[in-house]
Amino acid sequence: MPYQKFKDYLSSTQLVTEEDCAFFEPYLKPKSYKAKGIFVKEGSISREIGFITQGAFRTYYILNGKEVNTCFFFENDFVVDYDSMLADTPSKYYIEAIEDSEVLLFGADVLRDAYNKSHNWERFGRLMAEQTYRMSTERVESFLFMNGEERYLKLQETYPTLFERVPLYHIASYLGIERETLSRLRRKIAQG
Repeated sequence: MPYQKFKDYLSSTQLVTEEDCAFFEPYLKPKSYKAKGIFVKEGSISREIGFITQGAFRTYYILNGKEVNTCFFFENDFVVDYDSMLADTPSKYYIEAIEDSEVLLFGADVLRDAYNKSHNWERFGRLMAEQTYRMSTERVESFLFMNGEERYLKLQETYPTLFERVPLYHIASYLGIERETLSRLRRKIAQG
């Protein structure tokens, strides 16, 4: 079943063939994470990529004793610290399960091998990298060009289900505002 979800996702992209999918099957290993389980720990090198078949994760770092959220991952997302994986350097982040989660793991070396064996995988990897770049740029620009309320409204518009699955204190951290400020914003917007 988890492998089928991976295969269905890849097929939906129309970038990889059945043969390309078959290459990965022997390297995929399912793993469960309980809520608060750590996928990547600060200081470790991210050498595995997880395809989320069920659940949710968050990426955060610690600044002055406070957790600062930078990203959320859900079903059909790949969870990894790309920077750590690509540069083979220690991660500056933690990646933690927000809820009980299931992933299919494969090594970064397997992905690199797939890039060498298939132009389809190479193209898929390039598009994943482009998507990651766009997400990072959007996040940075949201802090440069928007205030907290505008970031909240944009997040609500872009990822409405996020508010159903992620605790508000994590969302507040992601938006760069205090939880109380987020509560006031939500009340203000609800009152119209």
